[in-house]
Amino acid sequence: MSLLTNVMDHSLDEGYAEAAARRRAEGTGGLPKTLKARLGLAGGLVLAALVVTVGAAQARVSAPVVAKERQELIDRIDRESEAADKLEKAVDTLRDEVSARQREALENSGGSGRADLVGILSGAVAVHGPGVKLVVDDAKEATTGGGADPRETSGFSDTGRVRDRDLQRVVNGMWESGAEAVSVNGQRLTALSAIRAAGEAILVDNKPLVPPYTVLAVGDGDKLSTRFQNSADGLYLNALQENYGIRTAISTEKDLRLPAAPSVIVRTAQPRSEKGTS
Repeated sequence: MSLLTNVMDHSLDEGYAEAAARRRAEGTGGLPKTLKARLGLAGGLVLAALVVTVGAAQARVSAPVVAKERQELIDRIDRESEAADKLEKAVDTLRDEVSARQREALENSGGSGRADLVGILSGAVAVHGPGVKLVVDDAKEATTGGGADPRETSGFSDTGRVRDRDLQRVVNGMWESGAEAVSVNGQRLTALSAIRAAGEAILVDNKPLVPPYTVLAVGDGDKLSTRFQNSADGLYLNALQENYGIRTAISTEKDLRLPAAPSVIVRTAQPRSEKGTS
């Protein structure tokens, strides 16, 4: 307590006190004594006050300008957003028109049966019929980021999340097992479709999907289900379920409805005509 009391009573070091007393004795301490020094001090104070006043005035004048510019930016963003929404609606309308013209062209290409087959195989038309419904979901305790686990050595970031290569194997297994049309979360797959990863998201034709992933495959439901589960890709999916907790559920359905793929350009090969020479 004596140390604290001493610090409180003598907060200023004795050396500073002696220096202050010496300057007072020499007449060099305190305020300036001469008129010139006093005028200089007063001028400095006036200048400092002027700078502060001018700065405050400029801030007050520029505040409405900044607020106006901010509001103009907000209004511009709103206008551009509305324009983007209109363009998106226009794109959807044009896609519908393209799909309708494609169906018309397929019907006129030589027989309704051939047109239906080409449309189904290309994904240009919506289809429905019996098939298989497969739901693939992350593990209940899925985490992000990697650790020292078996899946990381194979390129996976963690043990509990469905990766793009998992979904690729599932879809390829469905095609190989006899599926006639396949969709993932409502995205119809075609010969040009791509399933890939972007960070932690899975993209199907550049559209991000979120789990659970519902794979619909039109075909002979019972045979399709049996062939898929007995295939290498079906066994791979079963291994993910047993070893890493990924949840799966497969069932046969009497009537599945798959939408048409957007903006599919259907090209059919034509026999080359040989012109005879005389």
